[in-house]
Amino acid sequence: MWRKPYHVQICEEDGVLCMTCEWDGVLQALQPVCPQEKWNEAVEKLRSYFGQQGKTLLFTGVEKNFVDFLAETYAGQFAFESDRDNYDYVYLADKLITLAGRKLHSKKNHLNAFRKLYPQAEYMQITPEILPDCRAELEKWYAAHIEAMPDSQFIPWERDAILELFEDWDYFQLKGGAICLDGRIIAFTFGEQLNSDSVVVHVEKADPNIRGAYPAINQGFVEHEWSGMTYINREEDMGEEGLRKAKESYKPEKMIEKYNAKLIAG
Repeated sequence: MWRKPYHVQICEEDGVLCMTCEWDGVLQALQPVCPQEKWNEAVEKLRSYFGQQGKTLLFTGVEKNFVDFLAETYAGQFAFESDRDNYDYVYLADKLITLAGRKLHSKKNHLNAFRKLYPQAEYMQITPEILPDCRAELEKWYAAHIEAMPDSQFIPWERDAILELFEDWDYFQLKGGAICLDGRIIAFTFGEQLNSDSVVVHVEKADPNIRGAYPAINQGFVEHEWSGMTYINREEDMGEEGLRKAKESYKPEKMIEKYNAKLIAG
């Protein structure tokens, strides 16, 4: 989804998948994808590549276990910093379905209000047949947001990324859900299984003028598509105050910490 604005490059060699991205002219490496016993090999490949580019090796968005590996294997050679804006929010699936308990009482109220106001609303699984209606809702959402934030680069990038996924929906094998109200898609979301017990939700959009639309698609998607899973990873808040407040309000079970690591010696 983000390969164009972030200039993502990939290289697979000897069972090691290395990835780099670029932001504001700064070349960065992502956490390599390989068995843990090959991490050292991956770091050396990336260090060599960055050196060839005349750049200092910089990892972005890596997890705590990779930081621990770097600190132990390359003692004193990396400087680390926590990247709170990119922490992943992880929730228990059953709590997102039931919204039970005092901490989620306001969410349950919004969902109940939606159901009372719009009893005709229907949850639908995203299929190629309803993708045109999802596109229509997407365009309305972005038209409103780009008007409010005309200087935002992120908004058009995200729009293009979602449209690209819609164009090749079957290829990506994502699961998606939508809320249909009086013949119009008012909310949609999609994600995929991450591992044996976790799901990652990539995108969630809803008409902000319809009370409870966001809680309805959030709850409905997990209930209908992922009730057998344990965790729902709803990704990061990117440091946006409104998004952070919304994600914190669902009371995450845990946060997946992310770090940056810069080579300073060696």
